[in-house]
Amino acid sequence: MSQYKKVAFYTLGCKLNFSETSTIARNFEEAGYAKVDFDNTPDIYVINTCSVTENADKKCVQLVKKAKKVNPESFIVIIGCYAQLKPEKIAEIHGVNMVLGANEKFDIIKHIEKQETLEGVTIEYDKIKKVQDFKPSFSYGDRTRSFLKIQDGCDYFCTFCTIPLARGKSRNTSISNTVNEAKKISETEVKEIVLTGVNIGDFGQGGEENFFGLIKELDKIEGIERFRISSIEPNLLSNEIIDFCLTDSQYFVPHFHIPLQSGSDELLKKMRRKYLRETYTDRVEQIKKISPDACIGVDVIVGFPGETEEAFMETYNYLNELNISYLHVFTYSERANTTAKKMDGVIPMNIRKERSKMLRILSEKKKRAFYESQVGKSGTVLWESQNDNGYINGFTENYIKVKHPYDPSLENTMEKVKYLSIDSDGLMFAERIEEAIEA
Repeated sequence: MSQYKKVAFYTLGCKLNFSETSTIARNFEEAGYAKVDFDNTPDIYVINTCSVTENADKKCVQLVKKAKKVNPESFIVIIGCYAQLKPEKIAEIHGVNMVLGANEKFDIIKHIEKQETLEGVTIEYDKIKKVQDFKPSFSYGDRTRSFLKIQDGCDYFCTFCTIPLARGKSRNTSISNTVNEAKKISETEVKEIVLTGVNIGDFGQGGEENFFGLIKELDKIEGIERFRISSIEPNLLSNEIIDFCLTDSQYFVPHFHIPLQSGSDELLKKMRRKYLRETYTDRVEQIKKISPDACIGVDVIVGFPGETEEAFMETYNYLNELNISYLHVFTYSERANTTAKKMDGVIPMNIRKERSKMLRILSEKKKRAFYESQVGKSGTVLWESQNDNGYINGFTENYIKVKHPYDPSLENTMEKVKYLSIDSDGLMFAERIEEAIEA
């Protein structure tokens, strides 16, 4: 296929996928392709897929249909976790031209340019055990923040998860190489770097280098105002990491996202998690002891096999009493080739949905209580580059989303604000400190 064509991208799933899509898109532009929006009649579509839930699989099918409506003659390439797990199934989707696995997606341009016809479907993938390389990536396009991939793969094999099958073993490059990637970002307009990966706390895999050593080196980089940790397992979030981020660091923010999955020790064991509830409680208490205003987010799964009403309420009551700020709630869905799919005690879908609803309502209560605890206090906001119905929005260091009457001169700037009140949408009205002084 000839160069100088239009290409569009769509990313499903996590921040890690966004970092990889952005890097692949830059490679296309460097090769002479024009990056365009999804609806701008592109010649090539690249859809980066997720396979954490069944909905992500269905979304892939919907996107292929949508792409073919925009341009029936388009060439459609599917990459990402779903592509590695189910390449033959994807190849059966009407309109798909190429499916690339975990390693092959980074050579996508080479594979496309070898393609001389739209007839048939090309599948290029290797067994996940052979995937050994780490490909550095970071997102760029949103001027305010960048997702920096510091690690890939996972060695944990939780019973509900397909990620090790889709991304392979835990791996990363060296601290020095990772720092060099971050320095590339520091030379742009980006103010905040979000560290992302599959299991970032496993950086170094027990070798001489580790995650604590990495964040200490990243904290020395000039030109970046903030570093944020996207998500870290509680058993890998050591006290020294917490102490450094909250006490000694120049740039790491007081915001932790810590997966829990269940408040029942029995279910945690069935899930094959690497910790019990006591460890999780200890991490939350350690954070709040040092920084009462720190934001703590939680991942939780409902409807896992064997989750009795008593086990669910154990989770609900535990989270209700825990000093956390918000929840990300996932409804368990059966995934092929996972141990959990073979377990007894399957929870009916209607009950799963009811429990999800209960926890999402709890999340809203937790978030509002956290925001209310901040009213009258101050923080530093990074204003985003958009006009949202006459307001400009941004996030503070402890992940409070604030709003202020729109002023284009504020875009991609950081400034001190005072928290005034919470609006009906759950956003915090903020007053710029200089305006408060003038008043």
